[in-house]
Amino acid sequence: MAPVAARWLELLGYVPAVVTNRIKKFFQYFDKYLQITINEYSAESFHRSDFFKNVEAYLSDACASRGRKLKAELCMDFKKLQVNIDDNDEVTDSFEGATLWWYAGTKERGPRDMTEPPRYFRLVFDQCHRDLVVNSYLPKHVLDRGRAVILENRRRRLFTNISSNNSSKIWSHVPFEHTATFETLAMDPLKKAAIKADLEAFMESKDDYAKVGKPWKRGYLLYGPPGTGKSSMIAATANFLDYDIYDLELTTVKSNIQLRRLFIETTANKVTLSGLLNFIDGLWSACGGERIIVFTTNHLNKLDPALIRPGRMDMHIEMSYCTFEVFKILAKNYLHIEEHEHEHEHELFGEIRHLLDETKITPAVVAETLMSKKRKRESNGDCLTGLVETMNKAKQDAAVAKPKEEQEETKAKRWQRRRK
Repeated sequence: MAPVAARWLELLGYVPAVVTNRIKKFFQYFDKYLQITINEYSAESFHRSDFFKNVEAYLSDACASRGRKLKAELCMDFKKLQVNIDDNDEVTDSFEGATLWWYAGTKERGPRDMTEPPRYFRLVFDQCHRDLVVNSYLPKHVLDRGRAVILENRRRRLFTNISSNNSSKIWSHVPFEHTATFETLAMDPLKKAAIKADLEAFMESKDDYAKVGKPWKRGYLLYGPPGTGKSSMIAATANFLDYDIYDLELTTVKSNIQLRRLFIETTANKVTLSGLLNFIDGLWSACGGERIIVFTTNHLNKLDPALIRPGRMDMHIEMSYCTFEVFKILAKNYLHIEEHEHEHEHELFGEIRHLLDETKITPAVVAETLMSKKRKRESNGDCLTGLVETMNKAKQDAAVAKPKEEQEETKAKRWQRRRK
């Protein structure tokens, strides 16, 4: 009876409003079934409903095997298949003697013809089970089981903002499978230990932030030349905290409103600096908690001072050229040379230390040199010799380029003086 009633109500959408209202009142008088709709997005909120996500997870675990139209995706590092009911399908569930019907559907496209209409789930049940559904089935049984399924199947993701205005979704994602950790991160050990301690303190200070009236967030500014490990640092942080990553490409954001949606979903006519700063430490930063916000730049001196002033970013972390301490980590990662073997087993370590003091070379170049040699199954000694050759060449190239750089810098200064 419930499926028939629901189908009949859908057909009423094609009948004039005056007629449908009378028909609905007639059927409602005799209809003993109630409906509860769970929308993917609410009119008052930008972000996807947690309630909807929990219901979706519950149905995938408890009811999907009884559906006729299914959709599937891999989870848990491709080791498990998650199956859920597809749009315009229905399944039956039971709870403490009550029979319930779940329907999956999509809302009608709006005037802007969204490419992906918002979805919804509709629960139909006998009105005699109202208290059971409202007080036990939904808040305890469905939500608790849904949360458990989400945690069990959770696999961290890398999100990128979608530039299209025609989609109801503003983030796309792929599985996050970067293996970087703080143990393998090529960074000065003391600096690395300080960052880990800061992250651990942040994770344990939720109540402290609430007591002083501050949103629970932490900001880091990573700056340095390309190849110094900024991306690896972010990946290591995500793995350390078990966080998802949201990669926000600001050049594709067309308005402050769109930027607001992006920040709220993570937890005017153009994007302005004031709009960005509002999300970093203004009122909108309180929309959603437990966030790590990371800014990266290759040129610190080109950033607007308002963005990097003290207090806006909690830590400024310089990602520098390769030092001898960083090289030792790379030697362990790629050549498996342990600390006690360094200068006793490989006399080239002394030469490498000397060259690193004189040469600007990034950890990425050092890592690629060691890896390429290792792929050819060369010995550790040959790999280190190859690195010495690479560094000597970089030193020579820098000596040749230095006069040209100084000449360009002089021209730039003259041009600035003329403008003044």
